[in-house]
Amino acid sequence: MAKNDKKVAAITSMEEDFAKWYTDIVKKAELIEYTSVKGCMVIRPYGYAIWENIQQILDAMFKATGHENVCMPMFIPESLLQKEKDHVEGFAPEVAWVTHGGSEKLEERLCVRPTSETLFCEHYHNIIQSYRDLPKLYNQWVSVVRWEKTTRPFLRSREFLWQEGHTIHENAEQAREETIKMLNVYAEFCELFCAIPVVKGRKTESDKFAGAVDTYAIEALMHDGKALQAGTSHYFGDGFAKAFDITYTDKNNTVQYPHQTSWGMTTRMIGAVIMTHGDNNGLVLPPAIAPIQVVIIPVSQQKEGVLEKALELKELLEMNNIRVKLDDSDNTPGWKYSEYEMKGVPLRIEIGPRDIENNVCVAVKRTSREKSNITIDTNLPKNILVKLQEVVDELYKSAFENREKRSYPCKTTDEITSVLAEKGDGFIKAMWCGSEECEDKVKELTGVSSRCIPFEREEISDVCVCCGKPAKEMVYWGKAY
Repeated sequence: MAKNDKKVAAITSMEEDFAKWYTDIVKKAELIEYTSVKGCMVIRPYGYAIWENIQQILDAMFKATGHENVCMPMFIPESLLQKEKDHVEGFAPEVAWVTHGGSEKLEERLCVRPTSETLFCEHYHNIIQSYRDLPKLYNQWVSVVRWEKTTRPFLRSREFLWQEGHTIHENAEQAREETIKMLNVYAEFCELFCAIPVVKGRKTESDKFAGAVDTYAIEALMHDGKALQAGTSHYFGDGFAKAFDITYTDKNNTVQYPHQTSWGMTTRMIGAVIMTHGDNNGLVLPPAIAPIQVVIIPVSQQKEGVLEKALELKELLEMNNIRVKLDDSDNTPGWKYSEYEMKGVPLRIEIGPRDIENNVCVAVKRTSREKSNITIDTNLPKNILVKLQEVVDELYKSAFENREKRSYPCKTTDEITSVLAEKGDGFIKAMWCGSEECEDKVKELTGVSSRCIPFEREEISDVCVCCGKPAKEMVYWGKAY
């Protein structure tokens, strides 16, 4: 779309200023409102409805894999947080502390939950004695607080919503299997329901979660060529179990330490959808997470029979579990078209007197704006579902092509710098010797950090992109949100 072909003038074009474009969308589409607490946001009904759909889909996926929902406290005693050294050091800069209850100073500071590993460990210590008590496959839907210095709606805020899975198993094999299984659940969710292609891989040693043995992630590429970590899954080994004295008696009556995992996905996914699929007219939402999947716009609605037919269509679609809205307000059809394009509604149906005469309605896809006549009969819901699937396919294809077009194999740091200068940000695929010194040097020289070591390895060369020594891994590098 040409830069001047915007129907909503209030949105800065992404080509002009991507950050401002993003902020304009979250405000204009009524996803959030700012508050008097810096770095915290009100998630407005339309934004929260997107999160509810994400939550509903993921929750069903978790339960299908045997997980149960629980809820841990919001507060963590300082002494509990201190039990796992690497964990507390990793989170210390972001922790918010409660020091008073009413007017009384607390005997011990309470941490406002940045994550809940320590709370789950305390609970496991109290309830696990035997191998018969394992595994525990838990998840919770809560908010957490991390005192971020630089914030942006959905992408990085001081309080955000998420789910955090926590599981505990008899041995390493079972826990590692769980870690990868849940990473695959996240990848499936992103690709099937959000139409976002992702790279699955392992984080480098310096970039793993505080206290983890291994951290795995899914990485996505946004419109502007920056990477976004969409979900993580961590294998903890028995480190937390030892720190919290969690033991069980196995089948041979021997005392053992169990092995743990945790995994999480947040409201940052809403930001990922905006920056992967949005355009200069606003949001573009995949149908699975769209609060409104189909909007019906009556044309010449004051004429006899138009509103009645529009209502008939609405009821027919609702009977087939399609989320639909009929806008019978007195705004003009043109205003309504722009409004629901801004809100990213996947499919628009126009119905007017001439359409009624021909027993059709006009379906317009948000992705391509392609118009097609659909006969009004019992097959209408089925045909609408076909159109919605076309939207999903078009979104995924466009995002995949953007990622492939902006993925650059490089053999030296000079080549990385040259490619980024010429082509702009994107995924850099380059070999690495495994040394943290080289990892840091690549970032210092080029501005890109390691994103993940992909499961699907490519042989870009046989030497490290930085030092020229024999390479151990192929790494995706990039600038990230």
